[in-house]
Amino acid sequence: MANGGPVEHGYPHLETVRSAVTALYRRLSYDTVRTFSVSVAPADVAFCDTDDLHLGAQRVAREMVRHYRLPDARLIVGFREMTHAAHVELAAGPEYFVELNDRFRTHRRDIGAALAHEVAHVYLHRLGLSFPGTRDNEILTDTTATYLGAGWLLLDAFREDGASSQKLGYLTPEEFGYVLAKRSLAFAEDPSVWFTSAQAYTAYGKGMTLARRDEQQPPLTAAGWAGRRRYARDRRHAQDHRPPVVPAGARPDVPYSFTPDSHGPLRVSFPCPTCHQRIRVPVRGRVRARCGLCRTVLECDT
Repeated sequence: MANGGPVEHGYPHLETVRSAVTALYRRLSYDTVRTFSVSVAPADVAFCDTDDLHLGAQRVAREMVRHYRLPDARLIVGFREMTHAAHVELAAGPEYFVELNDRFRTHRRDIGAALAHEVAHVYLHRLGLSFPGTRDNEILTDTTATYLGAGWLLLDAFREDGASSQKLGYLTPEEFGYVLAKRSLAFAEDPSVWFTSAQAYTAYGKGMTLARRDEQQPPLTAAGWAGRRRYARDRRHAQDHRPPVVPAGARPDVPYSFTPDSHGPLRVSFPCPTCHQRIRVPVRGRVRARCGLCRTVLECDT
Protein backbone atom coordinates (compact mmCIF):
# COMPACT_ATOMS: atom_id res chain seq x y z
CA MET A 1 0.00 0.00 0.00
CA ALA A 2 1.50 3.30 -1.11
CA ASN A 3 0.34 5.86 1.43
CA GLY A 4 1.69 9.32 0.83
CA GLY A 5 4.85 8.00 -0.86
CA PRO A 6 5.77 7.85 -4.54
CA VAL A 7 3.52 5.76 -6.78
CA GLU A 8 5.19 3.68 -9.49
CA HIS A 9 3.80 4.21 -12.98
CA GLY A 10 4.16 2.54 -16.35
CA TYR A 11 4.27 -1.17 -17.19
CA PRO A 12 7.19 -2.79 -15.30
CA HIS A 13 5.21 -6.02 -14.69
CA LEU A 14 3.55 -6.31 -18.10
CA GLU A 15 4.92 -9.72 -19.08
CA THR A 16 3.92 -11.22 -15.73
CA VAL A 17 0.44 -9.69 -16.08
CA ARG A 18 0.03 -11.26 -19.51
CA SER A 19 1.26 -14.61 -18.21
CA ALA A 20 -1.30 -14.34 -15.40
CA VAL A 21 -4.17 -13.85 -17.87
CA THR A 22 -3.01 -16.92 -19.81
CA ALA A 23 -2.71 -18.97 -16.61
CA LEU A 24 -6.20 -17.92 -15.56
CA TYR A 25 -7.75 -19.15 -18.80
CA ARG A 26 -5.78 -22.39 -18.65
CA ARG A 27 -6.78 -23.15 -15.07
CA LEU A 28 -10.41 -22.03 -15.21
CA SER A 29 -11.34 -22.72 -18.86
CA TYR A 30 -13.15 -20.34 -21.18
CA ASP A 31 -16.59 -21.33 -19.89
CA THR A 32 -15.71 -20.61 -16.25
CA VAL A 33 -14.11 -17.25 -17.06
CA ARG A 34 -17.30 -16.26 -18.87
CA THR A 35 -19.34 -16.80 -15.69
CA PHE A 36 -17.62 -13.66 -14.34
CA SER A 37 -19.11 -11.46 -17.04
CA VAL A 38 -20.68 -9.09 -14.49
CA SER A 39 -18.43 -7.08 -12.18
CA VAL A 40 -18.99 -6.33 -8.51
CA ALA A 41 -21.58 -3.56 -8.38
CA PRO A 42 -20.65 -0.35 -6.54
CA ALA A 43 -23.86 -0.46 -4.49
CA ASP A 44 -23.01 -3.93 -3.17
CA VAL A 45 -19.73 -2.80 -1.60
CA ALA A 46 -20.71 0.75 -0.67
CA PHE A 47 -19.54 1.70 2.82
CA CYS A 48 -20.37 5.02 4.45
CA ASP A 49 -19.01 6.52 7.68
CA THR A 50 -22.27 5.91 9.53
CA ASP A 51 -22.13 2.12 8.95
CA ASP A 52 -20.92 -0.06 11.79
CA LEU A 53 -17.25 -0.80 11.05
CA HIS A 54 -17.19 -4.52 11.76
CA LEU A 55 -20.67 -5.37 10.52
CA GLY A 56 -20.03 -3.38 7.35
CA ALA A 57 -16.68 -5.09 6.73
CA GLN A 58 -18.29 -8.50 7.17
CA ARG A 59 -21.07 -7.53 4.74
CA VAL A 60 -18.55 -6.49 2.07
CA ALA A 61 -16.53 -9.67 2.69
CA ARG A 62 -19.65 -11.78 2.13
CA GLU A 63 -20.27 -9.95 -1.13
CA MET A 64 -16.73 -10.76 -2.29
CA VAL A 65 -17.17 -14.41 -1.32
CA ARG A 66 -20.38 -14.47 -3.35
CA HIS A 67 -18.72 -12.83 -6.34
CA TYR A 68 -15.85 -15.33 -6.41
CA ARG A 69 -18.34 -18.19 -6.02
CA LEU A 70 -16.96 -19.48 -2.72
CA PRO A 71 -20.24 -20.35 -0.97
CA ASP A 72 -18.65 -22.45 1.78
CA ALA A 73 -15.96 -19.90 2.66
CA ARG A 74 -16.38 -17.65 5.70
CA LEU A 75 -14.23 -14.58 6.22
CA ILE A 76 -13.59 -13.12 9.66
CA VAL A 77 -12.39 -9.54 9.27
CA GLY A 78 -10.34 -7.67 11.86
CA PHE A 79 -8.20 -4.54 11.97
CA ARG A 80 -4.68 -3.93 13.24
CA GLU A 81 -1.69 -1.68 12.66
CA MET A 82 0.52 -3.00 9.84
CA THR A 83 2.62 -1.89 6.88
CA HIS A 84 0.59 -3.58 4.16
CA ALA A 85 -3.03 -2.92 3.30
CA ALA A 86 -4.26 -6.35 4.42
CA HIS A 87 -3.32 -9.95 5.09
CA VAL A 88 -5.19 -13.26 4.89
CA GLU A 89 -4.30 -16.57 6.48
CA LEU A 90 -4.58 -19.22 3.76
CA ALA A 91 -5.56 -22.19 5.87
CA ALA A 92 -7.61 -25.21 4.86
CA GLY A 93 -10.86 -23.32 5.45
CA PRO A 94 -13.78 -22.94 5.51
CA GLU A 95 -12.91 -20.01 7.82
CA TYR A 96 -10.32 -17.48 6.71
CA PHE A 97 -9.00 -14.69 8.91
CA VAL A 98 -8.43 -11.37 7.15
CA GLU A 99 -6.68 -8.49 8.85
CA LEU A 100 -7.08 -4.98 7.43
CA ASN A 101 -4.80 -2.04 8.07
CA ASP A 102 -6.05 0.29 10.80
CA ARG A 103 -6.10 3.01 8.16
CA PHE A 104 -9.35 1.52 6.84
CA ARG A 105 -11.13 2.39 10.06
CA THR A 106 -11.33 5.94 8.71
CA HIS A 107 -11.00 5.16 4.98
CA ARG A 108 -13.97 2.81 4.75
CA ARG A 109 -14.72 3.48 1.09
CA ASP A 110 -11.62 1.43 0.20
CA ILE A 111 -12.40 -1.66 2.30
CA GLY A 112 -14.00 -3.29 -0.74
CA ALA A 113 -10.77 -2.81 -2.70
CA ALA A 114 -8.65 -4.42 0.02
CA LEU A 115 -11.03 -7.37 0.33
CA ALA A 116 -11.17 -7.83 -3.45
CA HIS A 117 -7.45 -8.64 -3.35
CA GLU A 118 -7.54 -10.80 -0.22
CA VAL A 119 -10.52 -12.91 -1.33
CA ALA A 120 -8.78 -13.39 -4.68
CA HIS A 121 -5.94 -14.94 -2.65
CA VAL A 122 -8.45 -17.39 -1.16
CA TYR A 123 -9.88 -18.14 -4.61
CA LEU A 124 -6.47 -18.89 -6.12
CA HIS A 125 -5.50 -20.92 -3.06
CA ARG A 126 -8.52 -23.17 -3.59
CA LEU A 127 -7.76 -23.45 -7.29
CA GLY A 128 -4.19 -24.44 -6.54
CA LEU A 129 -2.98 -21.72 -8.90
CA SER A 130 0.12 -19.74 -7.97
CA PHE A 131 3.28 -18.22 -9.41
CA PRO A 132 6.72 -18.78 -7.87
CA GLY A 133 7.94 -15.92 -5.73
CA THR A 134 5.97 -13.45 -3.64
CA ARG A 135 6.11 -10.62 -6.18
CA ASP A 136 4.83 -12.63 -9.14
CA ASN A 137 2.18 -14.32 -7.02
CA GLU A 138 0.84 -10.94 -5.86
CA ILE A 139 0.75 -9.77 -9.48
CA LEU A 140 -1.23 -12.92 -10.33
CA THR A 141 -3.65 -12.09 -7.51
CA ASP A 142 -4.17 -8.48 -8.65
CA THR A 143 -4.64 -9.62 -12.24
CA THR A 144 -7.14 -12.31 -11.20
CA ALA A 145 -9.16 -9.89 -9.08
CA THR A 146 -9.26 -7.36 -11.90
CA TYR A 147 -9.99 -9.72 -14.79
CA LEU A 148 -12.74 -11.49 -12.84
CA GLY A 149 -14.59 -8.28 -12.06
CA ALA A 150 -13.58 -7.14 -8.56
CA GLY A 151 -10.31 -5.33 -9.21
CA TRP A 152 -11.81 -2.14 -10.59
CA LEU A 153 -12.13 -1.23 -6.92
CA LEU A 154 -8.34 -1.47 -6.55
CA LEU A 155 -7.79 1.01 -9.37
CA ASP A 156 -10.50 3.32 -8.04
CA ALA A 157 -8.64 3.39 -4.71
CA PHE A 158 -5.74 5.14 -6.50
CA ARG A 159 -5.69 8.83 -5.68
CA GLU A 160 -2.81 11.22 -6.19
CA ASP A 161 -2.35 14.96 -5.93
CA GLY A 162 0.43 17.38 -5.16
CA ALA A 163 0.29 16.75 -1.42
CA SER A 164 -0.60 13.08 -0.99
CA SER A 165 -1.09 9.77 -2.74
CA GLN A 166 -2.72 6.39 -2.15
CA LYS A 167 -2.56 3.17 -4.14
CA LEU A 168 -3.54 -0.38 -3.25
CA GLY A 169 -2.21 -3.54 -4.88
CA TYR A 170 1.04 -4.49 -6.58
CA LEU A 171 0.22 -3.44 -10.13
CA THR A 172 0.82 0.11 -11.26
CA PRO A 173 -2.28 2.19 -12.03
CA GLU A 174 -1.64 1.80 -15.75
CA GLU A 175 -1.31 -1.98 -15.40
CA PHE A 176 -4.61 -2.11 -13.52
CA GLY A 177 -6.06 -0.04 -16.37
CA TYR A 178 -4.61 -2.48 -18.91
CA VAL A 179 -6.18 -5.55 -17.27
CA LEU A 180 -9.48 -3.70 -16.89
CA ALA A 181 -9.32 -2.79 -20.56
CA LYS A 182 -8.69 -6.45 -21.46
CA ARG A 183 -11.74 -7.39 -19.44
CA SER A 184 -13.78 -4.61 -21.01
CA LEU A 185 -12.91 -5.77 -24.52
CA ALA A 186 -13.69 -9.40 -23.65
CA PHE A 187 -16.99 -8.78 -21.84
CA ALA A 188 -18.20 -5.51 -23.42
CA GLU A 189 -18.37 -3.88 -20.00
CA ASP A 190 -17.24 -0.31 -19.30
CA PRO A 191 -15.99 0.03 -15.68
CA SER A 192 -15.08 3.70 -16.03
CA VAL A 193 -18.66 4.74 -15.20
CA TRP A 194 -18.05 3.52 -11.63
CA PHE A 195 -14.83 5.44 -10.98
CA THR A 196 -14.81 8.08 -8.29
CA SER A 197 -11.10 8.80 -8.78
CA ALA A 198 -10.08 11.01 -11.68
CA GLN A 199 -6.63 9.40 -11.66
CA ALA A 200 -8.24 5.97 -12.07
CA TYR A 201 -10.04 7.16 -15.19
CA THR A 202 -6.78 8.45 -16.66
CA ALA A 203 -4.95 5.19 -15.91
CA TYR A 204 -7.77 3.17 -17.46
CA GLY A 205 -7.54 5.25 -20.62
CA LYS A 206 -3.80 4.59 -20.90
CA GLY A 207 -4.36 0.88 -20.30
CA MET A 208 -7.03 0.78 -23.00
CA THR A 209 -4.62 2.33 -25.49
CA LEU A 210 -2.12 -0.47 -24.85
CA ALA A 211 -4.82 -3.14 -24.93
CA ARG A 212 -6.03 -1.83 -28.30
CA ARG A 213 -2.45 -1.93 -29.54
CA ASP A 214 -2.38 -5.67 -28.79
CA GLU A 215 -5.18 -6.06 -31.33
CA GLN A 216 -3.27 -4.12 -33.98
CA GLN A 217 -0.08 -6.15 -34.20
CA PRO A 218 0.81 -8.13 -37.33
CA PRO A 219 -0.06 -10.62 -38.63
CA LEU A 220 -3.53 -9.46 -37.55
CA THR A 221 -5.34 -7.62 -40.33
CA ALA A 222 -5.98 -4.67 -38.01
CA ALA A 223 -2.25 -3.90 -37.95
CA GLY A 224 -1.22 -0.49 -39.19
CA TRP A 225 0.85 0.32 -42.26
CA ALA A 226 4.19 0.51 -40.44
CA GLY A 227 3.62 -2.82 -38.70
CA ARG A 228 2.58 -4.51 -41.93
CA ARG A 229 5.67 -3.22 -43.72
CA ARG A 230 7.97 -4.45 -40.97
CA TYR A 231 6.21 -7.81 -40.96
CA ALA A 232 6.65 -8.19 -44.74
CA ARG A 233 10.36 -7.44 -44.41
CA ASP A 234 10.80 -9.97 -41.60
CA ARG A 235 8.81 -12.57 -43.56
CA ARG A 236 11.05 -12.18 -46.62
CA HIS A 237 14.12 -12.52 -44.42
CA ALA A 238 12.72 -15.71 -42.84
CA GLN A 239 11.86 -17.20 -46.24
CA ASP A 240 15.33 -16.44 -47.59
CA HIS A 241 17.13 -17.90 -44.57
CA ARG A 242 15.37 -21.16 -43.75
CA PRO A 243 15.56 -22.20 -41.01
CA PRO A 244 15.05 -18.62 -39.78
CA VAL A 245 18.15 -16.97 -38.38
CA VAL A 246 16.27 -15.22 -35.55
CA PRO A 247 14.87 -17.71 -33.02
CA ALA A 248 11.45 -17.30 -31.43
CA GLY A 249 11.36 -14.71 -28.67
CA ALA A 250 14.77 -13.26 -29.53
CA ARG A 251 13.30 -9.91 -30.65
CA PRO A 252 11.29 -8.26 -27.89
CA ASP A 253 10.32 -5.39 -30.22
CA VAL A 254 8.04 -7.64 -32.28
CA PRO A 255 5.38 -10.06 -30.97
CA TYR A 256 5.67 -12.61 -33.79
CA SER A 257 8.32 -15.12 -34.80
CA PHE A 258 8.76 -17.40 -37.80
CA THR A 259 9.44 -21.11 -37.52
CA PRO A 260 10.10 -23.72 -40.22
CA ASP A 261 7.76 -26.60 -40.89
CA SER A 262 9.33 -29.70 -42.41
CA HIS A 263 5.98 -30.82 -43.83
CA GLY A 264 4.72 -27.57 -45.30
CA PRO A 265 5.05 -23.80 -45.52
CA LEU A 266 6.78 -21.46 -43.13
CA ARG A 267 4.71 -20.76 -40.01
CA VAL A 268 4.33 -17.66 -37.88
CA SER A 269 3.50 -17.66 -34.17
CA PHE A 270 2.09 -14.70 -32.25
CA PRO A 271 0.23 -14.07 -29.00
CA CYS A 272 -3.56 -14.06 -28.91
CA PRO A 273 -4.59 -10.46 -28.14
CA THR A 274 -7.18 -11.70 -25.64
CA CYS A 275 -5.43 -14.37 -23.54
CA HIS A 276 -1.82 -14.12 -24.82
CA GLN A 277 -1.45 -17.81 -25.57
CA ARG A 278 0.74 -18.16 -28.63
CA ILE A 279 -0.99 -19.15 -31.86
CA ARG A 280 0.84 -20.77 -34.79
CA VAL A 281 -0.51 -20.53 -38.34
CA PRO A 282 0.95 -21.16 -41.83
CA VAL A 283 2.38 -18.25 -43.82
CA ARG A 284 0.03 -18.26 -46.80
CA GLY A 285 -1.88 -14.98 -46.94
CA ARG A 286 -5.35 -14.47 -45.45
CA VAL A 287 -6.02 -16.89 -42.61
CA ARG A 288 -8.77 -17.04 -40.00
CA ALA A 289 -7.47 -18.51 -36.76
CA ARG A 290 -9.32 -19.42 -33.59
CA CYS A 291 -7.56 -19.43 -30.23
CA GLY A 292 -8.07 -22.80 -28.60
CA LEU A 293 -7.86 -21.29 -25.12
CA CYS A 294 -10.16 -18.25 -25.14
CA ARG A 295 -11.98 -19.02 -28.43
CA THR A 296 -11.23 -15.61 -29.95
CA VAL A 297 -11.51 -15.67 -33.75
CA LEU A 298 -8.64 -13.74 -35.35
CA GLU A 299 -8.42 -12.38 -38.88
CA CYS A 300 -4.80 -12.67 -40.04
CA ASP A 301 -2.84 -11.74 -43.12
CA THR A 302 0.28 -13.85 -42.87
